Amino acid sequence: MSQSKPNFIIIMVDQLNGTWFPDGPADFLHAPTLKRLARQSVRFSNTYCASPLCAPSRASFMSGQLPSKTGVYDNAAEFASSIPTFAHYLRRTGYRTVLSGKMHFVGPDQMHGFEERLTTDIYPVDFGWTPDWTKPDERIDWWYHNLGSVTNAGTAEITNQLEYDDEVAYHAKLRLYQFARSEQDRPFCLTVSFTHPHDPYVARKKYWDLYPEESLPNIVVPPISYAEQDIHSKRLFDMSDWRNYDLTTQMIADSRRAYAANISYLDDKISELLTTLQECQLDQDTIILFTSDHGDMLGERGLWFKMSFFEGSARVPLMISAPGRFAPALVSSPASTLDVMPTLLDLAGINTGDPGHDLDGRSLLPTLLGGTQGTTPISVEYAAEGSIAPMVMVRDGAFKMTRSGDDPDQLFNLANDANEVTNLADDPDYTLEQQQLDAFIQQKWNLKHYDFDVRRSQSRRLVVYDAMRNGHYYPWDFQPLQKASERYMRNHMDLNIVESEARFPKK
Repeated sequence: MSQSKPNFIIIMVDQLNGTWFPDGPADFLHAPTLKRLARQSVRFSNTYCASPLCAPSRASFMSGQLPSKTGVYDNAAEFASSIPTFAHYLRRTGYRTVLSGKMHFVGPDQMHGFEERLTTDIYPVDFGWTPDWTKPDERIDWWYHNLGSVTNAGTAEITNQLEYDDEVAYHAKLRLYQFARSEQDRPFCLTVSFTHPHDPYVARKKYWDLYPEESLPNIVVPPISYAEQDIHSKRLFDMSDWRNYDLTTQMIADSRRAYAANISYLDDKISELLTTLQECQLDQDTIILFTSDHGDMLGERGLWFKMSFFEGSARVPLMISAPGRFAPALVSSPASTLDVMPTLLDLAGINTGDPGHDLDGRSLLPTLLGGTQGTTPISVEYAAEGSIAPMVMVRDGAFKMTRSGDDPDQLFNLANDANEVTNLADDPDYTLEQQQLDAFIQQKWNLKHYDFDVRRSQSRRLVVYDAMRNGHYYPWDFQPLQKASERYMRNHMDLNIVESEARFPKK
């Protein structure tokens, strides 16, 4: 297929720790496909998600706007249909926009610009997972994360998540064949979104066996006692019900082993996808983008999962491969998944007509073309379970500052403290850096207004959810439709045409 506009394959995975991707997959990972993709990509080694939680991060990834603008504060906040996404812009200019897999849209709109969805989602789409900041000490047991993911780590040949990702890959490959067989001269954007390596930490044995005991690096920052944790980390400990679990060294090792194994599982699925792309002769016209929605602390500092601004949770991989268009390179200057949306539009030659004031992301095209990127600070937000007020983070150069309500600020110099051990917020030697970042935060956010907006959203959704669960319930879950009468061979079809059109390559 030859056309002026490139095709796109966007591969998103879930909860992939960016520190394990310092320049593509770390050496200890068995991920030959992703390592090969890295060698032909521009790699952004210091990329941050917009929010270290699934739904807020994904809405921001698609819209280029922070959660404080989208209103997707947590995993049960509605993503408004009126917010344009990259799928809307691409589709408006002729692209076929298709989603296979997870995007964690909450609300009745389960498309957000995609022309087709090939699977249902894996997580709820209603308001049931709404946090309640009026009850800051209440742990909502039926949906909060707990440490059972760690204590039950191990192997299994099928799980809820393996079943889902197998289906995601199958439908994505089939759609590539359909693109290849189509006579329509329309470019495509295929988003393939897997749920691994998100916990539970359970992997198929063939991938588990790739990582013998002690083959993974040790935890860099050992568990810190509860009393010595910062205030937000204490909240995350309490949210995970840590007092009711006794973690052993073996459980922690098994969890990290299964996590690595599931990266290898994903590598195989991505290999299948990219092999199909090549077999369909679409690889020369297709730009491939690989990223994650957020990371996973993986036991560092004693923390697990996400919901934190520490590097393991907030930093993600970002690789963009376009052989013949961009030379492979490593970019260490900070970037954001907010940058994906404007970058895709630039690559497709689409002018939104918007002056850009609504976007928090910036196009990475100058960097992809070998130039230098501006030094605009990177912004991250969090306003979901485990917090009691909006939290914000700024990364500017080597410095990273976090702020949350009445909690003490945190300031880290990642150039000489990559593991964020020493909080410099009260160090007089760093007064200037703290003042500069404080000025940025004051200018960018009105945290009191932000707090009001989140609480109002929560209270409304809690009323609506309670009401919707009384009487007849009509869920918003996306139901993928397969039109059986239009598949394979039916009596309203000409057999000669069916067989010819279904073949690729054509004789």
